[in-house]
Amino acid sequence: MSVFAPDSLELNRKLPLWYQVSQSLRASILGRTPQAPLRLPTEERLAEHYGVSVLTMRQALKELEAEGLISRHRRRGTFIEPDACRARPVRLLGSVDTIVAQQSGDLTTLLGHGPAALPPELAEHFPGVTEATAYRRLRRDRDSGEATNWAENFIHPRVAPRIDPADLERGWPMTKVLRDGVGVRISRITDTVEARLADPETAKLLDVPLLSPILHYTGVTYDENGQAVDVALIHYRGDRFSFSVTVQAD
Repeated sequence: MSVFAPDSLELNRKLPLWYQVSQSLRASILGRTPQAPLRLPTEERLAEHYGVSVLTMRQALKELEAEGLISRHRRRGTFIEPDACRARPVRLLGSVDTIVAQQSGDLTTLLGHGPAALPPELAEHFPGVTEATAYRRLRRDRDSGEATNWAENFIHPRVAPRIDPADLERGWPMTKVLRDGVGVRISRITDTVEARLADPETAKLLDVPLLSPILHYTGVTYDENGQAVDVALIHYRGDRFSFSVTVQAD
């Protein structure tokens, strides 16, 4: 029987290894194609793939099992749950793979892309730039088809020409496109989440009443030189998402 092949991972020694591995594997699972195998490699193979111990790998798998993404069967192996619940909180602990995992798994429609005037509130991130390339996407729950959030990414002109829209059309999160498609070495992502009321455009796209609660996320992605390459504005349905932060003690 063929097995599922997860993405690779560059470990950050400042964060818990089990968490990084669980989030990377989670992103791979949620972003898999319908034809991909459901069976995962053995703990030993996965540990070798990620460069961690079997104990670390076991802890990562336990996290995904508790979330309902996988099931484990003695002597049979570990399998991806095809009907796993995809409703999830916005959970951030500090790894790029967390961002990729959060944005993976939904059905994505590319609403449009092209040159756009940079909103004044974003000017501080792109000094001297008045026009960026904007990508607009709508995400729907894969099972119900219900709209869950819509995103608008403003990409710096020096990076935008290297983006292949086909990667976004097949469901890749912008973070994954920048890292794996364009080759940007991401140094950090800063996140801001605030409560807002749905404006007419958001209400229409997400099929919610005007002025209903919305979680508004702003994420700024920086390259290895500390320069912003992407500013993401994501509007989440307030009745489908919550926001939580985990502080890991030393």
